[in-house]
Amino acid sequence: MQSVEIITVDVITLGAGGGAYPAAFRLARAGLRVVMVDPKGVMSGNCLAEGCVPSKAVREVAERYRQTRHFDQFGLKGEVAVDFATVLAHKDQVQRTRYAQHANELAALEGHLSLVNGRARFKDEHTVIVETEHGEETYRAQHIIIATGSDVFIPPLPGADLCLNSHDLFALDPKLDTLPKRLVVIGGGYIGLETATFLHAFGTKVTVLEMADQLLPGMDPDFVHALTPLLDPDIACITGAKVEAVERADDGALQVRYRLGERRLTVLTDTVLMAVGRHSVLPQGLEAIGLQVDHGRIVVDNCLRTNLPHIYACGDVNGRVPLFHAAVGQSLVAASNIMGGGRPLAYFDFNSVPTTIFTLPAASYVGHTRALLKARGIAAVEAAYEFTEDSRAQILGETGGELRLFFEPGSLRLLGGWVIGLDAEQLIGEIGIAVATGLTAHDLAAFCDQHPMASEGISKAARTLF
Repeated sequence: MQSVEIITVDVITLGAGGGAYPAAFRLARAGLRVVMVDPKGVMSGNCLAEGCVPSKAVREVAERYRQTRHFDQFGLKGEVAVDFATVLAHKDQVQRTRYAQHANELAALEGHLSLVNGRARFKDEHTVIVETEHGEETYRAQHIIIATGSDVFIPPLPGADLCLNSHDLFALDPKLDTLPKRLVVIGGGYIGLETATFLHAFGTKVTVLEMADQLLPGMDPDFVHALTPLLDPDIACITGAKVEAVERADDGALQVRYRLGERRLTVLTDTVLMAVGRHSVLPQGLEAIGLQVDHGRIVVDNCLRTNLPHIYACGDVNGRVPLFHAAVGQSLVAASNIMGGGRPLAYFDFNSVPTTIFTLPAASYVGHTRALLKARGIAAVEAAYEFTEDSRAQILGETGGELRLFFEPGSLRLLGGWVIGLDAEQLIGEIGIAVATGLTAHDLAAFCDQHPMASEGISKAARTLF
């Protein structure tokens, strides 16, 4: 009987996305032998493959197109138009550039860090079997990081096979290669709503069907209600809509049948985007090794340790904060604890990760906002800054929205905040640092942010308390 060769390494990561490669690089630079395993065969996971990077490459073109059309009133000559194929080519080029960048980074650590194109499953607590195109390989590691990410959730809906998903829109050489005249988005979460605003800005007629009673279900209702009026009113956003089927009509178009209360309605469209959420992707063999999983997500503590202390789970696979930058932070915490021999030397703060909904315009939040504070019985002190009084907003004609901060009573320590509208995706980082470091309203009020930038609204909001 032929013996199986076992490759021994210090650390193996299941995945090579944001929850894996930051740790892998840090550990390899510290002298450990590290192997990453990923079925894509490239680094950066879904973020670069079909998520935040390519979608924002499209989004930024849409935003500038929207702004240019706004400034047409000042006498710009000639009609401004967008060629969608060129937009997609730009998106593809950004992706290819970053893949090449990652490949160069990986090559610089040859001998300490390698990437295996394959899919891993657990054999025992320290051993994984990797299925590659050349056959199976067996690895044994002292420490393991599970960072297998998430995938698009496709509900058991009649006609789901007729729908596109985020992969079809944003992967390299995407399936959607022409701008549809009509689009129905099933799901009003952040992916569906963002895409709705991008494509509508380019000229697509968009209908969003959301089953919940509000858009962006699960987010603070007051935050959502403040954002909704800023979205283009020509986007038809229908909440409480239960989609029953997607069908091919006689003329070749698609029809989406849905129920709204007691009414049964149909909307015709050229393209349907399925955007009802994502689910964690779990490697095989977790049950056999006794790893704790709850509702399809791996359970971790604030050190990113599972119930098996030498196994860590970072990023979407634990479901705590399913965002790429959160996965990166978790990955680095796991690396620090591995370098400490498994002792808890570093902790991840799940409460101070900024979240942005990259609609047009955007909206962001971080920490504890009104609904969560109310649920926890905290009567927070609020301070707000309306963009109607902001000089930059007036210059750009973006005076809708607000910046709002939530402080702990007594200490006035910043607990959270949101920005809705102008520069939200930029401003939330400064607020997030203040939340993470425990700054107070006094600290924020004393800081002189630049004028005329919207960031000065942070100190102006804080100063309203004194």
